[in-house]
Amino acid sequence: MGKHVRAGDLDIWAEQAGDGPDVLLIGGLGDTVESWQFQLDGLAGSFRLTTFDNRGAGRTAMPPGPVTVEQMADDGAGVLRALGISSAHVAGFSGGSIIAQELALRHPGLVHSLVLQSTWPVMDTYLRRWADLVRWLAENAPTERDFLQMFFLDIYTNRAHDDGTVDRFIEDVLAFPHKQQTEELVRFLDAFRAHDTTERLPQIAAPTLVLAGGRDSTVRPDLCRSVAQLIPGARFELLEGEAHQPFQEVPDEWNARVAAFWREVE
Repeated sequence: MGKHVRAGDLDIWAEQAGDGPDVLLIGGLGDTVESWQFQLDGLAGSFRLTTFDNRGAGRTAMPPGPVTVEQMADDGAGVLRALGISSAHVAGFSGGSIIAQELALRHPGLVHSLVLQSTWPVMDTYLRRWADLVRWLAENAPTERDFLQMFFLDIYTNRAHDDGTVDRFIEDVLAFPHKQQTEELVRFLDAFRAHDTTERLPQIAAPTLVLAGGRDSTVRPDLCRSVAQLIPGARFELLEGEAHQPFQEVPDEWNARVAAFWREVE
């Protein structure tokens, strides 16, 4: 069961599962705690997992004013402190990995280790144009289903589209009662589009695992590898046949890799 916790001036929806060393899971663009369901189910026997709805997503309101990655990193720190967690293994995917980077930079004492899935130091031209495409789709797609079908083409492998996995994900999203408004999604995109940690990544001291999907056409492996090269001692691993979100497509493999890393650094 989840609940709202007070973090700064914001009531953030957070959920916990399991028992053991603490883990904080941070979702990406418009994603809610449900995006981590395979981890909440698969890793709860070994870890205490905490995840939350980012501001403007799901059950966490979007406050007025500009949205920045720094604010979202402070939200994550606020969730940990509100729940009495002194430090945690932090994992984020896509935009959530950028929040995780910033969390490690702004609140290093809270971050025991980092797992960064589908990450980048700064958007290159290709990724910025893909973000512009997502914005155009959000603002112009005739229906929510049309938006999701087009957006997910670059998020999941053809395998997941062909075997019905993506269709099931779409039905779950369509049935979800706490919809993100298009304006809020656009504000998220703008925050990530403007963010750059290139010069500061060498300051991260936490043990770090960077994961990339070999078939990710958006955040390509070279972008992920550049993050691993900038963080001292970071490990880079390629999931050869996977796309942007392997933690959902091959959760057993992803969970095993990440759990082994957490146990190694625990």
